Amino acid sequence: MSGSARPRPTYACAATAVGALAGLMGLVGLCTPAVAFTAYVSNEKGNTVSVIDLNTQAVTATWKVGRRPRGITVSKDGKELYVCASDDDRIDVLDTATGKILRSLRSGPDPEQFILDASGNPLYVANEDDSQVTVIDIEKNKVLAEVPVGVEPEGMGLSPDGKILVNTSETTNMAHFIDTKTFQVIDNVLVDARPRFAEFTADGKFLWVSAEVGGTVSVIDTATRRVVKKITFKIPGVNDEAIQPVGVRITRDGTKAFVALGPANRVAVIDAKTYEVGKYLPVGQRVWQLAFTPDQKTLLTTNGTSNDVSIIDVAAEKVVKSVPVGLLPWGVTVSPQ
Repeated sequence: MSGSARPRPTYACAATAVGALAGLMGLVGLCTPAVAFTAYVSNEKGNTVSVIDLNTQAVTATWKVGRRPRGITVSKDGKELYVCASDDDRIDVLDTATGKILRSLRSGPDPEQFILDASGNPLYVANEDDSQVTVIDIEKNKVLAEVPVGVEPEGMGLSPDGKILVNTSETTNMAHFIDTKTFQVIDNVLVDARPRFAEFTADGKFLWVSAEVGGTVSVIDTATRRVVKKITFKIPGVNDEAIQPVGVRITRDGTKAFVALGPANRVAVIDAKTYEVGKYLPVGQRVWQLAFTPDQKTLLTTNGTSNDVSIIDVAAEKVVKSVPVGLLPWGVTVSPQ
């Protein structure tokens, strides 16, 4: 399937009865545009991106990209899509209106994951095979800095004020705190084995780091840079070795967190205040990354070995749909438009 423009907004109309003081009664149709979100999924083995219309909850297009696409994010205005083409050592920039590759960014070797600055520029990239973080000026396609970190860097988190970047190194088992002004590592925090993802709380006070092999999520106090809590998981009927935390997302109001548990085929729902696991939602096989819609009413999961995406109702804490995508879906992002 080839791509085309993003779906147009649909309209939800409410008919409101109005009283007739002059003895008349009528109906006035009040129409407001329904929110139209679009999700983009990187398919690691398919070398494609699947485009999902979240109104219809169906794939509307499949776009070709570079080899082994993993990290994926959308520009602040929703007009461009950035995709880590890991085996091509580049980042493809796509036009979200057409699916065409506009250009490629200099990424450094084997870009796996990245995070976009809140301003929309620069882009911070984890180079898995080169033990560094590359900082890229998107507009100029220029490398601003190369920051040495631990072995096999992957997870990327950015503080809400944009002052601190955190990278996790899978083999060194650390969260590296980087000053975004100086591009210097200012602290290293030891976490459990194979840290995959870093997520700040909206108030910036805490950082959650998942450990795939360790089977935990470490909660770090960002003021002291100490681990203050380790969240563990226990699923009846599932071997502990299969519980491998990867993607983490926390609601803006700081009440709920969701953690993808890899081959356990579950997403954990956690009280983000007490750190207690409330429930485990069954999803597809080898759930990997997570993304909220901008209104945070919906959470999407990439399920690598079942080749689908699960759609979760955040308020109800319930899986409402499974959408088939390409081969080995890895990352997911949602358009702000």
